[in-house]
Amino acid sequence: MNTILIEDDPRIADFLQRGLRAEGLKVQRAATGPEGLSLVQDAARQAREGQTSTVVVLDLMLPGMNGMDICQTLRSQGVTFPILMLTALSTLEERIAGLRMGADDYLCKPFEFEELLARLEALGRRSHGLQALRPAHLRVADVVLDRESMRASRAGQALNLTARELALLELLMSAPGRLFSREQILSSVWGLNEDPLTNVVDVYIRRLRSKIDEGRTAPLIQTMRGLGYRLEAPDESSPNPAH
Repeated sequence: MNTILIEDDPRIADFLQRGLRAEGLKVQRAATGPEGLSLVQDAARQAREGQTSTVVVLDLMLPGMNGMDICQTLRSQGVTFPILMLTALSTLEERIAGLRMGADDYLCKPFEFEELLARLEALGRRSHGLQALRPAHLRVADVVLDRESMRASRAGQALNLTARELALLELLMSAPGRLFSREQILSSVWGLNEDPLTNVVDVYIRRLRSKIDEGRTAPLIQTMRGLGYRLEAPDESSPNPAH
């Protein structure tokens, strides 16, 4: 597995680079935001020609371009590498902001190397499995999601979705008709570290529904009160589902 380490603190970077290489991982290192962004973009271009598994370890505070902006830029460009964000700031607001920008997991400094390694291995397995099995396009009714470009449309009209909204849509479309609990959605889209008491899932479901179903006679996102959410093509013979 290829690991791109974007960290400006030389002490932390040296420690992580030595440890990851000792575990048999290939490590590419950048000390500034623009340099790190360029490394990931180059790796993404190479990945389109092969099956290289890449995970990004991204510090939040970087010279030239911060980790939030890097993460948002990569997701807007359709780069789907797993991103583990590092930060010395451990407030709930910072964690939520990073995950909303497209990070897959969050680790606060100081941390144990073994925990970082375990998180990277889990992200790598998840990414490899999804890439090996998932189709390039998802379609439910007249909604289409292109997983390579991470662009979505309904009835041929482009949907203006954020990176987090796209991730939520991808999860729901990956199993049409399946009921996803709030806890399942939170874990899959925001990561295991997210506060289980947060209402972020409900907020994003409302946002996604407003962009996909608002004004439509055939809504796709359904709410099962007290249980969760699902997305499926409507049964034309049945009444409209509950919102």
